[in-house]
Amino acid sequence: MAPWADGPVAVVTGASRGIGAGMAAYFAARGLRLGLCARTEPPAPDGADCVTAGVDVTDAAAVDAFCARVVGHFGRIDVWVNNAGVLGPIGPLADADPAALAAHVATNVAGVAHGTAAFARHVRTRPGGGTLVNLSSGAATRAYRGWAVYCASKAAVEMLTEVVGLEEEASGLAAYALSPGVVDTDMQALIRSTPESDFPEVARFVRLHEEDGFVSAAWVAQTVLEACVDPATRRLPGPGRGSVALRVPDEPHDGSWAPPV
Repeated sequence: MAPWADGPVAVVTGASRGIGAGMAAYFAARGLRLGLCARTEPPAPDGADCVTAGVDVTDAAAVDAFCARVVGHFGRIDVWVNNAGVLGPIGPLADADPAALAAHVATNVAGVAHGTAAFARHVRTRPGGGTLVNLSSGAATRAYRGWAVYCASKAAVEMLTEVVGLEEEASGLAAYALSPGVVDTDMQALIRSTPESDFPEVARFVRLHEEDGFVSAAWVAQTVLEACVDPATRRLPGPGRGSVALRVPDEPHDGSWAPPV
């Protein structure tokens, strides 16, 4: 795909590492202008027109302030990707620390809600609509022993996305819940290091690592642009639906695709 004409403005949360950092780099290479935030201020990709900040997504006021700062710099935001999230605590729910459970929900559910609400309010203020992408997971619909709170939080994200898409249809907000597949990030390293007693399916993720069965963050980012953003190719909700639930397809490893440099 060629560089994007006119540089839409995209916000990515959790952009300091992993999928978020990979998305930021790919979006910059495609000519998008960026608002990047994470708990620790992320670096700007080389050559990017970019606003960066350290933002705690559990703090609604901080998310609103970052949204206003990006809009103040670029004049608008076209795409908002709620990527920030955590995995732990891992293990049987009965054994989990209540404070860790509350912190997880604050990031994975309330954090997504704060970003979603800030973007929805912005889209209402100007013509042209916008694209909301909330990172989900296969765990939203498949139960994994040891991941009770993670599975529950991702299921909550999918329903939140569906409802907001219905609520904001009149303003032109298109909502997507995106399951990225297995990307080799620090989160995956944490999964592989988890004892089988806490996560009985750990062997599956170890095997994926051994077989290099991953997708890249760049491939995830391309899927976002093609399936969620580009007016010529993006998918739209079916009748009566508020959002599109997408799973990133398997990445070709035959040399037929490579990210822009």
